Amino acid sequence: MNPKPVVPRLLAQQDVSDVLDFYLAEQAERAALGFIDALELTYRHIGLHPATGSPRHAHELNLPGLRSWPVRGYPHRVFYVERQDHIDVWRVLHGQRDIPAWMQAAEDEPPP
Repeated sequence: MNPKPVVPRLLAQQDVSDVLDFYLAEQAERAALGFIDALELTYRHIGLHPATGSPRHAHELNLPGLRSWPVRGYPHRVFYVERQDHIDVWRVLHGQRDIPAWMQAAEDEPPP
């Protein structure tokens, strides 16, 4: 089974950059590298098994098709929608964030 390509939106790319900036500012280079590795594994997983993500926030936010999957070992979740030919990653957010407020910005961004 071939994975679907995972395509992060600009906001998701900025989220990842912000996480890395935080770890590097804290002089936690190992955590930054570990986050990249864990995120790559997460992207691979959702590319292969997109339906396994939690639809919890889809119901709360009235965003049909929205799913999330945790970044293993980190307090972050990848929020995405499965498209016919790719996985559309909307955000990569810390689980303690105000998810509805942060997802509102993703709704306003055009899909890739």
